Amino acid sequence: MSSAEALNRFTNPANTAKPSRVSAPSEILKRDLRLSVGDGSAYGVMIGVGETYLQAFVLAIGMGEVFAALIATVPQLTGSLLQLVSPFAIRRLGSHRLWVVTCSGLQALCFVPLILAALAGTISQPAVLMVASLYWATSLGTGPAWNTWQGTIIPRHIRAKFFARRAKLCQITTLIGFLIGGFALKVGQATGNDVPVFAALFATALVCRVISTTCLALQSEPYPIPPEMKFLSLGEQWHRFSRGSSGRLLVFAVVMQVGVFIAGPFFVPYMLKELKFQYHHYAVLIGMSYFAKFVTLPWWGRLAHITGAHRLLWIGAVGLVPLAAGWTISDNYYWLLVLQLIAGAAWAAYELALVLLFFETIPESERTSLLTLYNVANSLALAVGSLIGAAILNGLGVSANSYLWVFGASTAGRFVTLLLLRRIPTTSVESADVPIRPQSVRSSGESFDAPVLTGIIDLNPEAKNAK
Repeated sequence: MSSAEALNRFTNPANTAKPSRVSAPSEILKRDLRLSVGDGSAYGVMIGVGETYLQAFVLAIGMGEVFAALIATVPQLTGSLLQLVSPFAIRRLGSHRLWVVTCSGLQALCFVPLILAALAGTISQPAVLMVASLYWATSLGTGPAWNTWQGTIIPRHIRAKFFARRAKLCQITTLIGFLIGGFALKVGQATGNDVPVFAALFATALVCRVISTTCLALQSEPYPIPPEMKFLSLGEQWHRFSRGSSGRLLVFAVVMQVGVFIAGPFFVPYMLKELKFQYHHYAVLIGMSYFAKFVTLPWWGRLAHITGAHRLLWIGAVGLVPLAAGWTISDNYYWLLVLQLIAGAAWAAYELALVLLFFETIPESERTSLLTLYNVANSLALAVGSLIGAAILNGLGVSANSYLWVFGASTAGRFVTLLLLRRIPTTSVESADVPIRPQSVRSSGESFDAPVLTGIIDLNPEAKNAK
């Protein structure tokens, strides 16, 4: 039976024989597949209408442009450090599913204080930082455990196609949620009452995460702790990641993220406060880069298969360099739309290449542990870059012209990072079909995404031989 036939059989009741004792495992699998799709769909809407609009919310209640930029990065760093307790917690609970469901439920509760704050029209800076940090801790803490757990549920022969389709659905619902949020805020803005609309958006995100959590809780768990699962200490993770080409690649990725996020979190306050964009214009602009990113991702995957991930990394990295500078050329809305299309395509190439190069040499049993270290390094880079941008903006005084200096500094940082690419050796990959699930939608294409590790098992010879 082919993978496509198996997936169709497991997801379409019409193609399945009448349930019996013999077919019980297949019935459980079909239920798990449907619940996984339901989880991904609801999760995507939550991303679109929830955390994505946190920056816009703090701007709407008057917290300041620099703080609005930092709220997009500093909590993520705090959350990435808190996620380090995940391996210990999983061992104590004796279950990946229980840990995932717990984190998912806590993430849903993070929207409660945001709903109350939107209704009241105010919240303190420490409070919103604490809520955002808990949100990111539960989000990042869930990822590695979810990957391991799903690998025990979904049969190897249908994983790639199933997770690819699930990822596309998640991307679509994320985009739909984001656009709905932007146009809903436009209606509120037209009546001069946009802040309460954020309460409705956060409430929608809460409901969607509750639905997602329910779908997760109802899925099976044949192996609470897979026998081949390895829990690596932080020291062991660093040792594995710092060896040879993977270490050089990690340094390059971290330095590039620093350069990118000198400007990255400042695009939202620049658009909403300095350029005075309305919410629906802002939503369409960011949605354009998100759309371009996931439309071009399959094409980049085919190119990587033909030319190699190393060349794709060069294409993506070079494409990232001029993006921030493009904002200094003109603030014409149609020019920025074109720029966002280019940004989405460049980020798709860059992020896919990184995933392929990072995980092609890492055994499947160790990927979830090493993903934790990568999340910490990536979040640290985001925070450092945003603090550099904040220092420039504060030093010059917040103005439209000061933002242009921030964008220029980001361009220079990205260009210098290209020198590190020369130290990364050329490699090849066997497969380039990598499903990616969104975790946040960012302003200029650099959406924060996580690879579905169980869907990229063919990158590793160890996994291939295990088939």
